[in-house]
Amino acid sequence: LSTSKMRYFCYTILAVVAWTRQSVDAFVAPLSYPSSFSSMAASMSSDDVDMCNSNFGESRRTLLKHTASATFVSLVSLAGPSPAMATATVTGAKDGNLPDLPPEAVRTYLQYRIALQLAADFYMWELQEKISNTDDWGEIGQLFQVNNNGGQGLPNRIEREFVNPMRILGLSMPPDYTDEMRDSQFKFEKAMFEITKVTKGIRRDLPVEVDKNAVPQALKGWDDGRVALNEFFLTLNEATGLKGEMTTIPPAGPDQTKQYGRSSRRYFELIKKTKLCQNRGGPALSQAWGQLMVSGYLQDSCGIPDLELYFFQGSN
Repeated sequence: LSTSKMRYFCYTILAVVAWTRQSVDAFVAPLSYPSSFSSMAASMSSDDVDMCNSNFGESRRTLLKHTASATFVSLVSLAGPSPAMATATVTGAKDGNLPDLPPEAVRTYLQYRIALQLAADFYMWELQEKISNTDDWGEIGQLFQVNNNGGQGLPNRIEREFVNPMRILGLSMPPDYTDEMRDSQFKFEKAMFEITKVTKGIRRDLPVEVDKNAVPQALKGWDDGRVALNEFFLTLNEATGLKGEMTTIPPAGPDQTKQYGRSSRRYFELIKKTKLCQNRGGPALSQAWGQLMVSGYLQDSCGIPDLELYFFQGSN
């Protein structure tokens, strides 16, 4: 390879690293062999530029050594906490009562807390609205529909995102908390059954007369489920010693979102990007970037926000 082509190869590798330092929209990869490296160098550090401007001669080994070293250092720096995370109170296995809990309880809590809070966000901002509108009751029916894929009887969404995590968390905690968490889980399941009973068979495309009491009954089921979920969260917070970490859902009202203290904008942005990712082929696309998404150091190729950052957030 000529020195100029080796230099271009060096810039290409470092440009990929620079891309990971910025948002996808901030970087535009060159589509043709450039006559100048200035545009690519603009998004790199001065050390990177100096390295690529050095005299590699004809040594491929030297080039690979330099670029591999720069790539490794850049990726390690990316693993550090983001500025946003630095301002958040991030908790781990050494916080609260977690060091005193059984190892299985700690592992289970850290595994399911983000998913369960995300489920609560769905309950707050999507399910509540759908229940208020009978035209959306067909979608509610799908939430409780069991997927008999290949006769395996896969759990429905409510079971998968709410009931199963509640059950697993309850079983992992000490006996002092298990009974309370199980009672809350059963109350939640009962409330979901009431919603199913009221909304069953009512869809936008079916000319069915809706009882005038149907919507109030469905909303009561939602509120009973909210109370049960809140009880579960409060017991979980008490068990972990992390007061207020699992955010409870306030009652319906004009100040509900403000009282909730979490961001609806971030929630719908996360859902939108997740759906776009699924439509584009899923997170498997990130394998083209060296499986950086799996490492947790970077957002995946779809630009889905960091879930830990999403969990430790307030309303804005």
